[in-house]
Amino acid sequence: MMKITHTEIYRFSIPMEPFVIATGTMDYAQNVLIKIYTDEGFCGIGECSAFPMIVGETQDTCLVLAKDFAKVWKEKDPLDIPERMKELNDYVAHNFTIKSAFDMALYDIASKAVNKPLYKFLNGEKRTVESDITIGIGKPDDMAAAAIQFKKAGATMLKVKLGKDIKTDLERMQKISSAVGTEMILRIDANQGWSFEDAAQILQDMKDLNIQFCEQPMRKSYDDRLAELRKISPIKIMADESCFDHHDARKLIKANACDYINIKFAKSGGILEALKIYETATAAGIACMIGGMLESRVALSAKLHFAYACPEIRFFDLDTCKIGHLEDPVIGGAEYKGFFLDLPDVPGIGADVDEAFLRKYERFMV
Repeated sequence: MMKITHTEIYRFSIPMEPFVIATGTMDYAQNVLIKIYTDEGFCGIGECSAFPMIVGETQDTCLVLAKDFAKVWKEKDPLDIPERMKELNDYVAHNFTIKSAFDMALYDIASKAVNKPLYKFLNGEKRTVESDITIGIGKPDDMAAAAIQFKKAGATMLKVKLGKDIKTDLERMQKISSAVGTEMILRIDANQGWSFEDAAQILQDMKDLNIQFCEQPMRKSYDDRLAELRKISPIKIMADESCFDHHDARKLIKANACDYINIKFAKSGGILEALKIYETATAAGIACMIGGMLESRVALSAKLHFAYACPEIRFFDLDTCKIGHLEDPVIGGAEYKGFFLDLPDVPGIGADVDEAFLRKYERFMV
């Protein structure tokens, strides 16, 4: 039986341009990188990105629990992924973001152990994946100017952050729609920013702006009214913060509360649970999106492998490295070709991090 010998944990802070959404501003990506080593020479890499205002975790809480998780797993079999993740879930509730990094590292080890890229380990195959690009909240004219620049750069899909006052939000979308015309797909994400009444109003007001869907219009607290909103909305509804695990997915589907579901490892706790969300949604005919927080190309690579393995993931919000990261310390892994993504066919996730970059940050060995 393969055994885990030790784990390296890094404070993996990536400087970035300030990024504004309805719930706050991020000045750097609050990431954590882990490397799990085994007695058979395999090393699994995992990364998570804490977004405190959404998941309730910070980089520091992730680091504290990472050290505890590493102790729990010492001398254990990394190939028994369900049992290893059960141990973490039994150890502490929630804290899905840091759990996702450990889950990712196990999948990296498991696919390396059978000498397959992760997507082949998950019985997937490559396909065309094109990401949207996100515009953070700003002045309406500035957001319209950003939309024009993205269009010139070759983007065909825009995801626009809203969720402030609905009068200005409507102006934002009117100016963006006018600026780019009908050639670009428009998606909006309120990040829980609107009340039921405001959401109902603005979704009606935007009915002629050719918007593909609205992501998370209201707080998760108002999930009991999401079905009501969906019924009156002329724009399709995608659940994001309302869906952390497959039980959330099951309840949303049963309530007819959403048209689509956004899967993120930082919410699901990693690939194992993300697959359950996907299976639950797919069985009900609900298409999914793969999204993220502010991960580097390490986690981006894992997400692309996951997308290859899940053909009913129809929407791709895989622009985290393109919306303000000021450094790219990743070696190998997923690469952007414009707004399309591709992966090298190497065992595991296929990405690593430059050692010189890691030496700048705190490291813990457990």
